[in-house]
Amino acid sequence: MIVNRRHGLTILLRETLPPLLILALWDLVVVILFQVYHQEWMEQPSLPISLMGSALALFLGMRNNAAYARWWEGRSLWGTITNNCRSFGREAASLLGGRPDLARAMAAYPHVLRAALGNYPTGEEVNRLLTPEMREKVFACSNTANAVLYQIGLGVAEEVELKKIDGAVHGTVDRILSDLANAQGGLERIRNTPLPVQYSILPNMVTHLFCIVLPLSAVQTLGWITPLGSSVIGLLFQALDRSGRDLQEPFTTSPHALPMHTMARTIERDLLQPIGNTPPPAIVATHGVQP
Repeated sequence: MIVNRRHGLTILLRETLPPLLILALWDLVVVILFQVYHQEWMEQPSLPISLMGSALALFLGMRNNAAYARWWEGRSLWGTITNNCRSFGREAASLLGGRPDLARAMAAYPHVLRAALGNYPTGEEVNRLLTPEMREKVFACSNTANAVLYQIGLGVAEEVELKKIDGAVHGTVDRILSDLANAQGGLERIRNTPLPVQYSILPNMVTHLFCIVLPLSAVQTLGWITPLGSSVIGLLFQALDRSGRDLQEPFTTSPHALPMHTMARTIERDLLQPIGNTPPPAIVATHGVQP
């Protein structure tokens, strides 16, 4: 996630520069054809392109709102996971009477979930935090994140039975695990339900078409400065389209995606410090981007 506005502007310009250069070259070709070769077919009225631009702006606005809603829901669910993981660490120490292995397993949970959502291998954090026995059982399941919660639940039940802990205490801890499972289900729903094709592909196609047609309508008025005016408007629409496409996939490694690695590391540090384990260092933003 971009946390520095100056770097964010640089990233956005870098992402939109290739299509912008292509459009600027096309604008120059249009100007030369109109000003030098006097092509009559290029005498296009300006009203249709104005209406097209207004409709495209509304369309991009609707798509970007839907994409941001997905991104923000994912961030809210990760906030729920953060709070409940911290609550479990506190309850494991105060109500269950210890079990640092369960706290370490909960510290591994966000790392396992992050890898599952992003469809990439788990890192060394999981091998470091999970016991060999639990790690074998977790990776024998297809849904590894859910398997971690399952193994933690079994450990809690074992501790309750061993120490004859009151059932109300067990219910309190189990409610935390249920809230984590519900938040995980919400994140999996976002990952498995992409935006409809009308929102994911069509805006990009219409944006390119609009930028191609734009200089044909503007050249009669702007003349030789058409590449400048058309490129500025094209940059605006290209940036809007790119922003929506980035936000609609919140679990990728894009600079615009959710900072899942940072959040998972924060949870790990918050759970390891109270049980006396040395936590890993906090993740620092690189070039204005929080991974």
